[in-house]
Amino acid sequence: MRIVVALGGNALLHRGERPDASVQQHNIDRVAGALAALAHEHELVITHGNGPQIGLLAVESATDPALSAPYPLDLLGAQTEGMIGSLLGRTLHNALPGRRIAALVTHTVVQADDPAFERPTKFVGQVYPGDAAKSLARKRGWHIARDTGGWRRVVPSPAPERIVETDTIHDLLNLGTLVVCAGGGGVPVTADRDTGALTGVEAVIDKDLTAALLAEDLKADFLLILTDVPHVYEGYGTPDQRPVLDATPEALRRGGFPDGSMGPKAEAAARFVEHTGGLAAIGALDAAYEIVHGRAGTLIRPDLTGS
Repeated sequence: MRIVVALGGNALLHRGERPDASVQQHNIDRVAGALAALAHEHELVITHGNGPQIGLLAVESATDPALSAPYPLDLLGAQTEGMIGSLLGRTLHNALPGRRIAALVTHTVVQADDPAFERPTKFVGQVYPGDAAKSLARKRGWHIARDTGGWRRVVPSPAPERIVETDTIHDLLNLGTLVVCAGGGGVPVTADRDTGALTGVEAVIDKDLTAALLAEDLKADFLLILTDVPHVYEGYGTPDQRPVLDATPEALRRGGFPDGSMGPKAEAAARFVEHTGGLAAIGALDAAYEIVHGRAGTLIRPDLTGS
């Protein structure tokens, strides 16, 4: 079975952890352990988030006195793809001796007139107290929004239209390669309508929506979205909270999940199932093998009744 795995940023750096390289390496060791059993039985393509990492690089770039202007988000995104791709690639190499592993920097085409450029929603970087966040917003021209535990920077997150390197990824899979790609949703670019020339844009694409598009283009059988909760929950964080074990795309969309957390995951899973007739699931990293085999997580399946 061909599986596209979307790793949440929390798989690499948990909320509140110091963003040290050693911390991320420790977390990626756990990721490799969780995915190794799947990799022995299935073809895997692995994508990953980059919210904490790109936020850190953006702050460093904005405060570097050697720069006349901060690095744009597309280049910072490419840096995170290289860094996280290297960590994942070599750790998976160690966990899967003899397996071909390739980490690929990929580019995702978006529309220049996407309304998301006027409505930033994608959280990046660390959580700040309200006063500190407002001060940084004034000083650096950031947009900010409330997140769990405080305030964070938000940036545009346009819809992914096309992944430039899809054919290359497909060729690598046909050679038996486990591919790490489309990290952070891919480097955001626009494509000239006449020449096809690519230009980077200031954005961070949602990695789950890119994973759904990639899974569809690669004719994957399963989209596995891994995060830090064991299920999708109705009424999350309320006394009436309850796990959703099984849902159709239509039912999942009725959940009204928030943009900054479960919303994009639910939408990505729903799109993949609707467009392909395949299966998707959302659940915890440590249960990856059990989720694929129907013993954990939230399964999203086609509506076979047509109702």
